[in-house]
Amino acid sequence: MQIPLLDLKAQYATIKEEMLTAVSEVLESQRCIGGPRVSELEEKIAAISDSRFAVGVSSGTDAILNSLMSLGIGDGDEVITTPFTFFATVGCIVRAGAKPVFVDIEPKTFNINPELIEPVVTEKTKAIMPVHLFGQMADMDPIMEIANKYNLAVIEDAAQSITSTYKGRKAGSIGATGCFSFFPSKNLGGIGDGGMIVTNDEQLYGRLFIMRNHGSKPKYYHKHIGGNFRLDAIQAAALLVKLPHLDEWSEGRRRNAAYYDKEFEGTFVQTPYVSPECVSVYNQYCIRVPNRDEVLAHLREKNIGCEIYYPVPLHLQECFRSLGYKEGDCRQAEKAAKEVIALPVYPELTDEMKDYVVDAVFEVEGN
Repeated sequence: MQIPLLDLKAQYATIKEEMLTAVSEVLESQRCIGGPRVSELEEKIAAISDSRFAVGVSSGTDAILNSLMSLGIGDGDEVITTPFTFFATVGCIVRAGAKPVFVDIEPKTFNINPELIEPVVTEKTKAIMPVHLFGQMADMDPIMEIANKYNLAVIEDAAQSITSTYKGRKAGSIGATGCFSFFPSKNLGGIGDGGMIVTNDEQLYGRLFIMRNHGSKPKYYHKHIGGNFRLDAIQAAALLVKLPHLDEWSEGRRRNAAYYDKEFEGTFVQTPYVSPECVSVYNQYCIRVPNRDEVLAHLREKNIGCEIYYPVPLHLQECFRSLGYKEGDCRQAEKAAKEVIALPVYPELTDEMKDYVVDAVFEVEGN
């Protein structure tokens, strides 16, 4: 049996005709930048995120970069974040001219540990960037308490967690901005790159809107230096086709996660911990095993898609060596990087496929 980590062809088969019609309508209109589809998507993403405003952008990466630029964060500023995340989180901080300050993660959720944030706040700190990793939101209340105490902006990197909740509140709705990615592998994935920023701050919304188009308002008049962060109309059209299915697809991921949880219970496999205060959308289902590399090799030998998220914590990446971090500075992130492995969890999995995955994991223990 061959089981990919994610089977987008299976998803596409269920919406093929509708998707082709939607894309064709954009091509027929030749309204390829901005337009009604982008505006409609912005309104709907704001609504499902319990936010007043949304700005479509070219990627989840550019959602973070635009947020930093629009908040005026740059040279000499510091942004506190996690080392256990996709590169874009920290890459954008550096690209904006600011300095990332890393604090370790909680060992159970993999999210930033709020208890470690306040000790590293300095007069240069301008923002905190929690990442809602693998589909589960970070512990936001203590993060917001610290942010309010020191007048810091909070940028939620919610690239993997659209519609996930924390104490009933939606991802992206709590901080100054929430940043989503529509990379094809996300729960709501486009047919290329795309992203969205949500906010409840009307003034900040105006700045985000201007900054995505080179900072111009009106056209050809620039008070600010922005970027080309626009969302394509074709991506918006494709996402509008998928959006009505998002809750169903996320629920399918939760069912598959529960299936795995039951099968792995009481074994050497540590399953994902979801806080009782949170509802996860399981963009990834990451287990922890002490013999991770052995399990990884065996799964691949059995034609089971799997991946390591993430093999090298960002504080140890070569390109950030000048920041002065060393091994041992973020022990929980470093330990997780040696033990995590993502298994297929997409909603189209059958019970037979899940059993094949579970059996393959257990086969390693018996060797």
